[in-house]
Amino acid sequence: MAKKLIILGAGESGVGTALLAKQKGYDVFVSDASAIQPVFQKELEDHQIEFESGSHSVERILAADEVMKSPGIPDKNELVKAIVAKGIPIISEIEFGYRYKGNSKIAAITGSNGKTTTTSLLYHICQVAEQDVAVVGNIGFSFARQIAQYPKALYVIEVSSFQLDGIISFKPDIAILLNITEDHLDRYNYEFERYVKSKFRIIENQTANDYFIYCIDDEVITKHLELLTTNTNPLPFSMKQELKKGGYIKNDQMMLKIQEERVTMSIYDFALKGKHNAYNTMAASIAASTLGIRKEKIREAVSNFHNLEHRMEFVATVRGVDFINDSKATNVNSTWYALESMQKSTVLILGGVDKGNDYELIADLVKEKVKAIICMGTDNSKILEFFKDKVETIVEADSAKKAVNAAFKIAEKGDVVLLSPACASFDLFKNYEDRGRQFKESVKEL
Repeated sequence: MAKKLIILGAGESGVGTALLAKQKGYDVFVSDASAIQPVFQKELEDHQIEFESGSHSVERILAADEVMKSPGIPDKNELVKAIVAKGIPIISEIEFGYRYKGNSKIAAITGSNGKTTTTSLLYHICQVAEQDVAVVGNIGFSFARQIAQYPKALYVIEVSSFQLDGIISFKPDIAILLNITEDHLDRYNYEFERYVKSKFRIIENQTANDYFIYCIDDEVITKHLELLTTNTNPLPFSMKQELKKGGYIKNDQMMLKIQEERVTMSIYDFALKGKHNAYNTMAASIAASTLGIRKEKIREAVSNFHNLEHRMEFVATVRGVDFINDSKATNVNSTWYALESMQKSTVLILGGVDKGNDYELIADLVKEKVKAIICMGTDNSKILEFFKDKVETIVEADSAKKAVNAAFKIAEKGDVVLLSPACASFDLFKNYEDRGRQFKESVKEL
């Protein structure tokens, strides 16, 4: 008899898993408490996959052999608790996909900040080197869908802590851990250590044949590593010290030492600028080296890479005012990086759904660089309270258009208007992409 797989959540990861599971002969049922988007409904119907939209058939779900839970559903959800109480295994989409990846290799990237940039850069390097590669996870297709429909020899995956929480056997050939800062603590009962352990699950199944690329300058990572016995092959990277293997920056040169291969490159040739991007570039370059990609190809790709939409994306200059879209900054640490790179007086657009933010992290940078804050959210009370004595001007706005217009009124020639919200987007927008697009459209209307 076919194994009963219940899929909770019918977004990209849920539907991708459903397609792969159907292909592999599972008895599949998809259940979503919210309305399923028409495009996903049609796909499920076309593949004759049963689903329900807007409710959960609890009895049917609790009769499952296994449950794949979408990353957006928290563990404290009552249905999830009931599944756990019944002893039904709950897995993530990357765990399910892993079962059917065949001989393909996996490079998985996690961290609180820089995941998307590093994932995209590594994918770009692999493309320049003409590898048979796909980028999956939070960018592009889900991992499971890619395997079902367009299998490749190499998968570059951006993975979140939520996805790592649901793994059993998932093992990347290359694991990259960029940094760990306080993020998503609302999902971890506000216990930072739980979040740290989730991130480190990326290496728990690795062997001596696999690589672990990590930032040795990150104290949280190095302290946690001291508590672990690892089986993997470590390749650290640093901007503060020379390393015998891995990567470091000295005298404005990136030095990579991986096996016999040595790569040297000036940081001034990096397409991605700023200190945080130097870390991202090192991580991606080390990973590329472990894949046997030639140093000429690494240099070429690192120097001609184009940054991502919604991540420090230059939008336009209007009457001498620069507008920058950093909508993907959904936590305070990302906003810190954005502000740190600002060279001009800044009008900062903040706000959205607070995830347990500690604004103290950006307080000094705000005092130094920010002339005004525009609060863009339905509840701005926390931001207003925290920054009332730190900037002269704070304005509230409940749409991207109002936020842009308010910022433009305040900004003077030579200033920057920076959308770097430090919050999730779900109060006023569908997602961070929608927020970024509305911001850009509003700028173009000025």
